[in-house]
Amino acid sequence: MRLILVRHGQTTANVAGLLDTAHPGAHLTDLGHEQAAALPAVLDGATIDALYASSLVRTQQTAAPLAAARGLDVQVRDGLREISAGDLEMLGDAASVERYLATSLAWVAGDHDAALPGGETAPEVLARFDDVVTEAAASGAETVVMVSHGTVIRSWAAIRAGIPADEAARSRLGNTDVVVLEGHPAEGWRALSWAGRSLS
Repeated sequence: MRLILVRHGQTTANVAGLLDTAHPGAHLTDLGHEQAAALPAVLDGATIDALYASSLVRTQQTAAPLAAARGLDVQVRDGLREISAGDLEMLGDAASVERYLATSLAWVAGDHDAALPGGETAPEVLARFDDVVTEAAASGAETVVMVSHGTVIRSWAAIRAGIPADEAARSRLGNTDVVVLEGHPAEGWRALSWAGRSLS
């Protein structure tokens, strides 16, 4: 199965630099809507069998133009939402943002005991994302697009595809950046490209 992971378009919280991870989350900005509208052209060469989005509104707004262009339903799954910031929710100071990102990168490095106060654990995040990927694979779909969030995409993809922590740290995702993996939940994953950079 080919798995295409897409970060949502720009939001008002992105502009403000806030850790916005709770429901329903910020809406797309005008630029975010433009980025979402460009997504069908970005993925023009890919045959898409199924389209998923997280339970946060920004991913559904991002997925909508692609759904319309391809005649697909957007399947909303909570398992694709962003890693919870816990007690750091809606903070934007440098120390809070760095702690949030450092925790997710610690998971990539193998420290699954690292945690944020009031936040999720690595096993919880991996399990919920895995559940959605497993569901998609079981459907028989050959190419699946999942519109999700930057930190959870980077963490899950790096862990499941064996991308080293130092490389993951250098591989932050911009709005509507795309990560492409190939494989199967039962057999493992190989990263083909990351934000337009070939890894194969």
